[in-house]
Amino acid sequence: FQWQHKTTGKADTGDRPLLPKDRSIFEQDAVLAYDERVPHRDPDSGEILTVWDGHSTKPHPITGKDVPDESARTTIFDYINPRRAEWPKADFIVGNPPFIGASRMRDALGDGYTEALRQAWKGDVPESADLVMFWWSKAATETAQGRCQRFGFITTNSIHQTFNRRVIEPFLADAKNPLHLAYAIPDHPWIDSADGAAVRIAMTVAAQGKAEGILGKVTAERLMEHGENEVSLERSMGVLAPNLQIGADTTTVNALESNRRLSTMGVKLHGKGFLLNQKMAADLRPHEANSPMLIFRYVGSRGLVQDDKELFAIDAFGLSEAQLRTQAPEIYQHLLGHVKPERDQNRRDTYRLNWWIYGEARATFRPALVGLKRMLCTPRTAKHRIFLFLDLPVVAESEVVCIACDDAYVLGILASTIHTVWALELGGRMGMGNDPRYNNSRCFAPSHSLRSKNLPSSSASATLANASTRTASASKNSTPTSRSPAFTTSSKKSVQAKL
Repeated sequence: FQWQHKTTGKADTGDRPLLPKDRSIFEQDAVLAYDERVPHRDPDSGEILTVWDGHSTKPHPITGKDVPDESARTTIFDYINPRRAEWPKADFIVGNPPFIGASRMRDALGDGYTEALRQAWKGDVPESADLVMFWWSKAATETAQGRCQRFGFITTNSIHQTFNRRVIEPFLADAKNPLHLAYAIPDHPWIDSADGAAVRIAMTVAAQGKAEGILGKVTAERLMEHGENEVSLERSMGVLAPNLQIGADTTTVNALESNRRLSTMGVKLHGKGFLLNQKMAADLRPHEANSPMLIFRYVGSRGLVQDDKELFAIDAFGLSEAQLRTQAPEIYQHLLGHVKPERDQNRRDTYRLNWWIYGEARATFRPALVGLKRMLCTPRTAKHRIFLFLDLPVVAESEVVCIACDDAYVLGILASTIHTVWALELGGRMGMGNDPRYNNSRCFAPSHSLRSKNLPSSSASATLANASTRTASASKNSTPTSRSPAFTTSSKKSVQAKL
């Protein structure tokens, strides 16, 4: 009716009745069916379990800073007999599913629902996939089995990134009942109806069989009144790959053994209390010679390319709570007051119980940095792809891609036009600016076999391969308490022996 009014000036379609008498409108959960929703109870006490509501705060009695209000609770629910929802038979399926990323599903939908949904779709939709991919998988199944002619969805433009492509790839590669992408626009401006924010979306249409499709690329866009966008499209015909591109299917490339475990995203703190300004860092640094060094320079993606305010981070990885308390009591007290209150409300046991350690500390990457004085880095999201060296020790945040190599020859390879084109093809795009995104598992791991210019050709990749072997050996034999500071190096013999 809205479209009728927009195109003709009146909403009345002229059909009588306006809606068919047959039942064609259903009110149901689109992707999850279950018998009953009941409050989750503690198996020992029988009490109904609750969690922090995720947004209510109160001032800390000592620091005065806002911390989670533990009295603001929401009930955890269990979903009995969770299973995939059934859809009525249809000739065509179209939709605009909710734009909720995998990392936000628990906050937006609740722990119980998220766990039930992932349990019901286990094997077809990975936990790293966005919510829209449950719709995509369901519609693809209906189409592949002949219950639907074709389907089309508006989704976030991250659909062609690795974590979402895993849902699309099996349907396009199926030997018996394959699907093909009949039409796709990988990137298009959009206004989010929830909050009016400008976002980027993708459009995909899939149908049965193997065939070519139409790829539409936005070549120009102009913002109009009422927030709408006028766009110009360039269309081309060919076989569309899961990354919504025509040409060589780069989604099938595999990681090189020589590059294994040599790159990672930076750490995820999961607690702002780890960060210190210059004065706080000076006050908390231990003055005793035998005290562990736990405070390091902290670098974000902005700090790689422009002067940013100098920040420092506490990194207690490798120390138990008791060790931290006895070896660095001032730092322990700081984390106790500034990090633990927030972590106490975290729903993941590993984050809550290990509150003095980063949420994602990149334990398997740290050994690759042993013996290095610098490492290669690049911003994950940037309009212009650059690589540079960061002096160690340093703590890099998750929006920085870190590569365990100090060779300027390798820097030249990664900064070359060849690698830039490769990264643009395999990486995704992010945000309203639609900036290229460097996915280290796709852009670096399967890329060039890197070698030092000083090595003979028979020793190709020896520099990085040796580091990769060292990393694999170390991560296999290390324990959670072995001291290897994040993105730092150490000359202590005990540390070297453990690694």
